[in-house]
Amino acid sequence: MLKEFKEFAMKGNLVDIAVGFVMGAAFKEVVTSFTGGIVSPLIGLIFDADFKALRYQLKEGTLDEAGKVVGDVYLEYGTFLTNIIDFIIVAFVMFLVVKGINNMKKKEEEAPAAPAGPSQEDLLVEIRDLLKK
Repeated sequence: MLKEFKEFAMKGNLVDIAVGFVMGAAFKEVVTSFTGGIVSPLIGLIFDADFKALRYQLKEGTLDEAGKVVGDVYLEYGTFLTNIIDFIIVAFVMFLVVKGINNMKKKEEEAPAAPAGPSQEDLLVEIRDLLKK
């Protein structure tokens, strides 16, 4: 059983998937920092607001004994929109990667060699001539 598991774990596809998963997680961090550090401030500049701070207050809290507001409830749609932008960027880059890989695979696949010998028309002409005899 241990030998079978080792064979399964060392298959090329499984290792490729593991490497892809790790790279995808690291890429997600890069995209998140890009969105949070570059895209969100630019959008905030356009709309004159901090994009991540966009939120709608659903319930107003009360002051506790220490003077802090307790019980505020917010709908934080700015964070949600930032995550949607992250997703779109990751999905687009993955689309480009898959498209590039597919193009490379198409180039690797050779076109089928043309059949040696007479063409289909030549064979039909030959059959016709034989039937006339």
